[in-house]
Amino acid sequence: MLEKAEKRRGTAAGQERTLNYMPGFGNDFETESLPGALPQGQNSPQKCEYGLYAEQLSGSPFTAPRGTNERSWLYRIRPSVRHTGRFRRIDYPLWKTAPHIVEHSLALGQLRWSPLPVPTGTLDFLEGIRTMTTAADALTQAGMGAHVYVFNADMVDDYFFNADGELLIVPETGAIQVFTELGKMDVEPSEICLVPRGTMFKVTRLGEEQVWRGYICENYGAKFTLPDRGPIGANCLANPRDFKTPVAAFEDKETPCRVQVKWCGSFHMVEIGHSPLDVVAWHGNYAPYKYDLKTFSPVGAILFDHPDPSIFTVLTAPSGEEGTANVDFVIFPPRWLVAEHTFRPPWYHRNIMSEFMGLIYGRYDAKEEGFVPGGMSLHNMMLAHGPDASGFEKATNGELKPVKLDNTMAFMFETRFPQQLTKFAVELETLQDDYIDCWAGLKKRFNGTPEGDWS
Repeated sequence: MLEKAEKRRGTAAGQERTLNYMPGFGNDFETESLPGALPQGQNSPQKCEYGLYAEQLSGSPFTAPRGTNERSWLYRIRPSVRHTGRFRRIDYPLWKTAPHIVEHSLALGQLRWSPLPVPTGTLDFLEGIRTMTTAADALTQAGMGAHVYVFNADMVDDYFFNADGELLIVPETGAIQVFTELGKMDVEPSEICLVPRGTMFKVTRLGEEQVWRGYICENYGAKFTLPDRGPIGANCLANPRDFKTPVAAFEDKETPCRVQVKWCGSFHMVEIGHSPLDVVAWHGNYAPYKYDLKTFSPVGAILFDHPDPSIFTVLTAPSGEEGTANVDFVIFPPRWLVAEHTFRPPWYHRNIMSEFMGLIYGRYDAKEEGFVPGGMSLHNMMLAHGPDASGFEKATNGELKPVKLDNTMAFMFETRFPQQLTKFAVELETLQDDYIDCWAGLKKRFNGTPEGDWS
């Protein structure tokens, strides 16, 4: 495969590092970090080069159709059975898994939060994860969890894999390195990365921020894939070539390490004497990837009205019902607004889907005040939402000339299932009690005449 190199600034001032990536979505990749480590013509030789062990990592049943069959062959220093042992239970009390329905005093309604507070102590990536909502049931591999994270320390000798679902990580402040079994990814705000179910990884900080913060969608169901474009045809939206999969990289480290596992909502840990990130070469199509949201090519109306927000879908995780997603990952990127005689922001609506939104940077055109980078909102199924009063006034009275929405990147985790609040979300000090008041200024304009009262 072709490889593309990128430079990312490291943790020390002035330090630069080049990482290589393989382009394409869902390709069958092959990569080796030592020459000749990858067998040719077969998967499991009697003896692998360099004394490596051959091991298959499967992300689908063995008998899945060829188009959805996912597996990678890994050639590693030790087989994964040596990266486990006698587990003991541990707890991450703020990371919850569906079904998780708690009794609380917060009434039903549209909700919005300001960003998470900066931690006062030392937290690594795992310790900094807080669940806001859960949906459906991880035990039946349906639904999702919406999390936020905030941390200020590296995972050095700690490693993790999630058996409950894949993790879509969306940084908001601070670049991170996600070092997986299959290679390294440097991920900046406005980029995303995906770690497949069951894949070992650790997260460290890049740059010199005070805090590293962002969002996570834990997808319990069918894996994320690219949406069908339908009448759009072969191009635009998220193009496959812009997805980047890391090349092989490994740690040969003989120090005390800890492997942590999330399995059916519980957490377990085992101590081992070496790094589990020891894959020297691999080939297959079950692999992590990253994507730069700035490469998304929006499609919209060029005369009047505008399409449904689904036109901004980057990734979709299908359910068993055609056209109804288990989870959609949707963004609202910079774009031109040119429609004539049209209310240009998202229209008021009620929806069978449940929407968890976040803002990576800039302003969101339908909510220019109160919805800030690092914040989040929840509009559950069939609860009305849409532009606030000031957004409505601006859109109905502004001159309809071409306008570019710039310096903005909002996103949405949208699911067919109702999203249940966690106790943490209910009691979070940044919950905005006055969010519902943003629509209070939408006054009656009907007066029985065709002109209405627009005064």
